[in-house]
Amino acid sequence: MPSDTAPDYKSTVFLPKTAFSMKAGLPQLEPKLLERWANLNLYQRQRDASSGKPKFVLHDGPPYANGHLHIGHALNKILKDVIVRSRQMMGFDAPYVPGWDCHGLPIEWKIEEQYRAKGQSKDSIPAVEFRRECREFAAKWIDVQRAEFKRLGVAGDWDNPYTTMAFASEAAIVRELAKFVLGGNLYRGAKPVLWSVVEKTALADAEVEYADHTSTTVWVRFPVASTKVDALEGHHIVIWTTTPWTLPGNRAIAYGHDIDYAVVEVNAVNEKSLAQVGERFAVAEALREVTLKSAGVTDAATVATCKGADFAGTVCRHPWHGKGYDFDVPMLAGGFVTTEQGTGFVHIAPGHGEDDYELGRANNVPVPETVNGDGLYVESVPLFAGEHVFKVDPKVVAALKDAGALLAQGKLQHSYPHSWRSKAPLIFRNTPQWFISM
Repeated sequence: MPSDTAPDYKSTVFLPKTAFSMKAGLPQLEPKLLERWANLNLYQRQRDASSGKPKFVLHDGPPYANGHLHIGHALNKILKDVIVRSRQMMGFDAPYVPGWDCHGLPIEWKIEEQYRAKGQSKDSIPAVEFRRECREFAAKWIDVQRAEFKRLGVAGDWDNPYTTMAFASEAAIVRELAKFVLGGNLYRGAKPVLWSVVEKTALADAEVEYADHTSTTVWVRFPVASTKVDALEGHHIVIWTTTPWTLPGNRAIAYGHDIDYAVVEVNAVNEKSLAQVGERFAVAEALREVTLKSAGVTDAATVATCKGADFAGTVCRHPWHGKGYDFDVPMLAGGFVTTEQGTGFVHIAPGHGEDDYELGRANNVPVPETVNGDGLYVESVPLFAGEHVFKVDPKVVAALKDAGALLAQGKLQHSYPHSWRSKAPLIFRNTPQWFISM
């Protein structure tokens, strides 16, 4: 007969006996472990025991002292802790000296946020006071982050960290920089960098976020002044750009050396088209149809074809020639030119792009200063002096129409660099820089 009593199988299972708890209880256990390590002075005892052994030193890129730790800090430091501890256990003398980066915008931005909350402007605060507040802010968060790193179990010389704001550290940096100066390796130059017109500063790659952005796109005619491509003499090269505001900085046009190009003649257009029946312009063969469609051209004939190399020596005029832009616009071979989008021609503004700058520098193309740190065109820029680059696109389009240079316009949503602090779009801007020749 079945029994109402559940069978007891304990006697049939052999379990090992252990002093370990059946539950980890880490919230209670971990602080006890950390306290025991501290009481043992474990880190210093490791240093004493490792004296004379081969050194293993981890050069640690320090975090900013500007807030609580996040999961990225934890991942970074735990992985490094594993590396250092493993080397220590392998017989090396593996010290770990933690540190903090106390300079730069992440800390300054936090202080500026406090000013804005009180209705103050950074510009109204004396520089000495601003720096003092930044130093105090950094010191506060160093203490907070140190406690949080220790709570993660990261072993290191937490009582003697390095900080970039320590006067001894700053003095050491100046001494090393002086060696470059005395050796003639430090020089002043200029280079386009990602620039925030909100923070009024250049941004490092790590400070850039990419987000969707809708840009005005334009197809622009550049009159051909001289060329070896007979069918194009007296006609136009058409470029496409998502940054119309850079056109005042144009100084050249890039083509692809091995790209196939077509010279097309317009036979018919729709009623809204800005193209003219009978006009000719050059585009990449692979982009011929999309260009004609964008321009509202309903019928066109290819009157000549050529390779990009055939454009060597071709010189164009700026669309605003006669309005302050009275200079030659040479056509140059650029390895970065593709047929993925646009027309197969890239307008080159040496002050507003890395590829533009390098191509211009290699061909002795001047780099004009067109935009200041606030994002405003400087006074020497014809037609647009004082205008803001983020608001000027309609005026650029209107000026192109007035000059008969606008073939078509549109909108494009694409990934675009933004500041990780202000979330504002960034621009490429040529700025003075200090360089060290190696």
